[in-house]
Amino acid sequence: MDPSPSSTTRAVPFSSGNPRIEETHGVMHLYPEDAASRSHLPVGRKPLVCVLAVPNHMTYADFCRFCGSFVQHMLEMRIVRNDGAENHYSVLITFDDQSSTDSFYKHFNGKRFSSLEGDICGVCYVVDVQYTGSIEHSQCSISSSAEQPNCPVCLERLEQDYGGILTTICNHSFHSSCISKWTDSSCPVCRYCQQQPEKSTCSVCGTSENLWICVICGFVGCGRYIEGHAITHWRETQHCYSLELETQRVWDY
Repeated sequence: MDPSPSSTTRAVPFSSGNPRIEETHGVMHLYPEDAASRSHLPVGRKPLVCVLAVPNHMTYADFCRFCGSFVQHMLEMRIVRNDGAENHYSVLITFDDQSSTDSFYKHFNGKRFSSLEGDICGVCYVVDVQYTGSIEHSQCSISSSAEQPNCPVCLERLEQDYGGILTTICNHSFHSSCISKWTDSSCPVCRYCQQQPEKSTCSVCGTSENLWICVICGFVGCGRYIEGHAITHWRETQHCYSLELETQRVWDY
């Protein structure tokens, strides 16, 4: 039985699951940031780490490629979301031995995910993971990973002897080797996508409130209760059909 997390650990709430169907909540207890360095690793650590703040535009396949040859030493990867972090996700990783875990930490902690952007890979050793409960939002939920003994892609059994297992943020599980070939950012089973579309704004003033989009050319403008750029566009172009984004109703000027 694992010892109770020490008061010196850092508690990070997380959740997983499709918010429209069912969500699972929990808390990961991490070693303090100053408890680990390349030359000094935490005493009593486990072959369990968390990669924090992976940018949403990185697909599961992208993350597997980023991890490179370390993927073959990963028994399980579980994708979770951290509270308040809409543009990032985190990955709980269980390795096959402590040596591979330590090598992964030393190689990736503090490394950029890409040379073209500033997001930094933060790797933390995990003391314990506690699941606090689940909330069901829909009666007709899509089959969970617990009901899927086989990988939905290759149809082989979901056992670690067949290769590492990756569980997506919507709680569907696959062999890591299968999901690494999936280039889409959505789940192959339920098509849930963690990456949210960019928020629409007025093409002139940049507001995100009371927006209308021209059905003819796609121009996005604000309504009369803001600065009236949608109406100005109609007057300048005579494009008479406009769609209100909030209500999805079409207006004929």
